[in-house]
Amino acid sequence: MKTFLILIFIIILLSSLTDDKRSMVPDEKTARKVAEAILLPIYGNQIYQDTPFVAKLKGDSVWVVSGGYKDKEKNDKPIFRVGGFEVIVIRKSDCKILRVIHTK
Repeated sequence: MKTFLILIFIIILLSSLTDDKRSMVPDEKTARKVAEAILLPIYGNQIYQDTPFVAKLKGDSVWVVSGGYKDKEKNDKPIFRVGGFEVIVIRKSDCKILRVIHTK
């Protein structure tokens, strides 16, 4: 019985360590780096024309990273073009790529 209780305690301890608090993509900078690593082999150096990448956390579970460009007249604030930029959706908890698209 004592061994069984110790085993249950270890299982509970291990399950608490795999909580979402230890996400694979914890912040915006990491999301942008993951997006760059995925998009570069697909679209080539063209992705650097669409920088800076803008990462937004949606619903505390997925990062949506989009290409954009800086508007020189608006203090280099990133804005999106009407078409022709990359969008990648990355799950925060395990870094799974959920969607990759390029708008037109």
